[in-house]
Amino acid sequence: MSQTGANGLQILPLPSKAQLVWQDQSFYLFVHFGPNTFTNKEWGLGDEPENVFNPTALDCNQWARIAKAAGAKGIILTAKHHDGFCLWPSKFSTHTVAQSKWQNGRGDVLKACAEACKANGLKFGVYLSPWDRNHPQYGTLAYNTVFVNMLKEVFTNYGHITELWWDGANGEGPNGKKQMYDWPLFEKTVRQLSPETLIISDIGPDIRWVGNEKGIAGTTNWNILDTAGFIRGIGAPPSDTLQSGNYNGCCFIPAACDVSIRPGWFYHAKEDSLIKTPQQLFGLYAKSIGRGANLLLNVPPNRQGRFSTPDSAALIGFKALLERAFKTELLTDNAMMNTVHLSKKSVKRRYPGYNYIFKKPVMLNCMVLEEDITRGQAISSLKITVSLHGVVQQSITITTVGHRRMVCFPSCSATEVSVVVTGAKNLPYIKSIKAYQMPDDVLQLVL
Repeated sequence: MSQTGANGLQILPLPSKAQLVWQDQSFYLFVHFGPNTFTNKEWGLGDEPENVFNPTALDCNQWARIAKAAGAKGIILTAKHHDGFCLWPSKFSTHTVAQSKWQNGRGDVLKACAEACKANGLKFGVYLSPWDRNHPQYGTLAYNTVFVNMLKEVFTNYGHITELWWDGANGEGPNGKKQMYDWPLFEKTVRQLSPETLIISDIGPDIRWVGNEKGIAGTTNWNILDTAGFIRGIGAPPSDTLQSGNYNGCCFIPAACDVSIRPGWFYHAKEDSLIKTPQQLFGLYAKSIGRGANLLLNVPPNRQGRFSTPDSAALIGFKALLERAFKTELLTDNAMMNTVHLSKKSVKRRYPGYNYIFKKPVMLNCMVLEEDITRGQAISSLKITVSLHGVVQQSITITTVGHRRMVCFPSCSATEVSVVVTGAKNLPYIKSIKAYQMPDDVLQLVL
């Protein structure tokens, strides 16, 4: 639980430098790729022949180029999914690319992806499922050592890994047994090998899964979470808690929203006509990044090993929508600001207000706010008032701000805008306030 200082204000959990860098990434791609790509499965059984994995024209540079063109800051690759197939030639499994006919067993998808990310200036991360439906030692104590050795391979041979995704899924292995995961050992191993790598799961410790696979964060979204008494998987916090965080949480664990551009996570040709449109992706942006979380969008390569044309087109169309939506920032040159400051003594009675007066009336329909989270997340309620010559046109009250909060409303003419913090756990610090007039067709995607 949260602590209270001598001044009666809450002591706020603070982010690490790595977490601050991660939140500034905002948008990056998930890449689900493996035997399921070739079998039309979503969760492989682990008994698929290794030769089924055989991309005919793998091009990780194409993934990275498209990701960068779409505005993504990194790629996270499913190095090992639940079927146990390793996309690198692991010495601790016989179910890997080395046993496949792809590139005569000399291929390494993990290496190709890591190098492509580096060449294109992208962050690189891995998803490594501890569940293994193929490995004969799964379900025994020896498997924990196997998984640690796999972690060592990944973290010593493929450059810096920004983020590690752990899924809490824990089903039966080929021997019918379930594994007792040694999570403390796994975490210790990663911390020793790569202290700056951020680990994500439904209880962090560095980033939390948002509790759904729809790409949607809560309208109230605290970057803080209580994890005591919870475990990964079936023992995780409830989904609504993962969506919103804890008001009085003790650990700084921001949320990541994952969602697939297709109905499934792996490529299936029958879904080529079911890809999310740029408009749908913009709506997800507003409900994830626009609510202070990060967006992890899955784009699965096809059987060639490339992003398909319709997926790529949707990504580029999404980037174009973002550019149109936030083309002109209205407060830069058009308004004078008067800020009401506060002191620690007044925090219980009066909160800061930011008042903007435009030189001439402007049309606006969107405000984007950023809290200075280097000091922790403090704001619990905030009011935006848009007025025209003193007559209120829009009055909107929100809860959390956090890393970024996007607030949209019907277009109106304005000569004044005020942003007033009406509730906070400690001294509130707003880092940035911006105003936009989105094109009507874009606005309708988020209202």
